[in-house]
Amino acid sequence: MPTSSGAKKGTGTAASTGKPMPKKQLQHFEKRLLDERKRAMKELGYHGETFGASQQESDGDLSSYSFHMADQGTDAMEREKAFLMASKEGRFLWHIDEALRRLYRSPETFGKCHNCGNDIAFERLDALPHARYCIECKQREEDAKK
Repeated sequence: MPTSSGAKKGTGTAASTGKPMPKKQLQHFEKRLLDERKRAMKELGYHGETFGASQQESDGDLSSYSFHMADQGTDAMEREKAFLMASKEGRFLWHIDEALRRLYRSPETFGKCHNCGNDIAFERLDALPHARYCIECKQREEDAKK
């Protein structure tokens, strides 16, 4: 499969780098994105069940005895962990949905770096199908945060 090694230097716009991605690759990335979306939705559904359960249902205790303080603390920590995981999955789902919008609205620019306009390497997109930046621009962005 072609990579970005032969990508031309652009003037900053994604359309300036040449040919769009072949249809077969676009279909491949659409499938990858949809698979990732399905997985994230399943995870969010799992976390949703955790939030919807009552305190007694969540730990499996069906008796009417009061909870020990340590049990309540453990349950609160578990709910907080589940919330953090759900919010992380929610952000991931947002990125996936944004990538699908880009793919459907302008397939000719999908796989182009939003910063420099060069092609994003196939390997990078395959590993991270919602990537918006080529590895060089992403590295510069992360280095600037340090």
